[in-house]
Amino acid sequence: MTSAASDSPPPPPSQQASIDQILKAGWHLLELINEVLDLAKIEAGQASLSPEPVSLVEALHECHAMLEQQALRREVRMRFPLPDSTCFVRADRTRLKQILLNLRSNAIKYNREQGTVDVQVTTGDRVRVSVRDTGAGLAPERLPQLFQPFNRLGHEGGPVEGTGIGLVVAKRLVELMGGAIGAESTPGVGSVFWVELPVARPPEMTGEGAAPATSVKAQTEAASSVHTLLYVEDNPANVKLVEQLIARRADVRLLTAVTGTLGVELARTSLPDLIVMDIHLPDINGIEALRRLRENPMTTHIPVIALSANAMPRDIEKGMKAGFFRYLTKPIRLNEFMDSLDAALEQPRGGTAQD
Repeated sequence: MTSAASDSPPPPPSQQASIDQILKAGWHLLELINEVLDLAKIEAGQASLSPEPVSLVEALHECHAMLEQQALRREVRMRFPLPDSTCFVRADRTRLKQILLNLRSNAIKYNREQGTVDVQVTTGDRVRVSVRDTGAGLAPERLPQLFQPFNRLGHEGGPVEGTGIGLVVAKRLVELMGGAIGAESTPGVGSVFWVELPVARPPEMTGEGAAPATSVKAQTEAASSVHTLLYVEDNPANVKLVEQLIARRADVRLLTAVTGTLGVELARTSLPDLIVMDIHLPDINGIEALRRLRENPMTTHIPVIALSANAMPRDIEKGMKAGFFRYLTKPIRLNEFMDSLDAALEQPRGGTAQD
């Protein structure tokens, strides 16, 4: 049966232009509301941050891919010389991407047509990411106004959309992560926005973690008794580390998911024997993902281990009350990690208590 909507003729061009304008205004209003709510949450001290080692190269690559079409539409060329692939910063990965996206998106929006955006990374006691554009630039006296809420520095009636909140949110987030943000500008030449963050070592195991010995249990398990482990984690560096750990286990195969929603869906379709879950994920958090797993009869019995950079006692207590089988903190301790896997795999289905 054909719907009434599909039977209707398409609107004439004049009406379509009005519809497009209404939709555009609606999306802009939604963006404004989301950013106001985000800023309010940060100002109230309710921002959930999980600082851990984050690969700067991977974060910059992801942002580059997300902004490529915007740059093409504006005929702006983005230049991104690769920094050292071992460059890690201590940051909340999702929030770091939010900050980098804001700076690079602004550099595209407020650039001239056929301009350039250069991203540079310098290392030292701290890591600095600089985003240089070839836009109109700002007079020195206007620079202090950049980080004031709703101040768009005269662009309010211009063709470039914006909320005047993004830089304020970026500044608060950078400072919460122990970093700094600033800008330099020359009228008629362009601007440079920079972010500095603490250096971090790549994710690693502590104590005996560097030892090459494989698990005794892995050597004695028969190949026919292979268990499936699902790791839900959005930080690729942490995924690689866990892949290295699981490679020591002949009795375990690894599946991965980068968001809580995908993790819940993959758990439903693949029914793993065990799930390891990060708490701070880019969509729903690990506790919400655990709740959804427990509500589904197909996945309610699967033991779930938390593995998180949220290491405060109140975080651990909250996680255990939520029903995690164990709550492990980063950096990973090899013996503790392997023992937790063994305990969960040997546990009768539905066990949640930590020894």
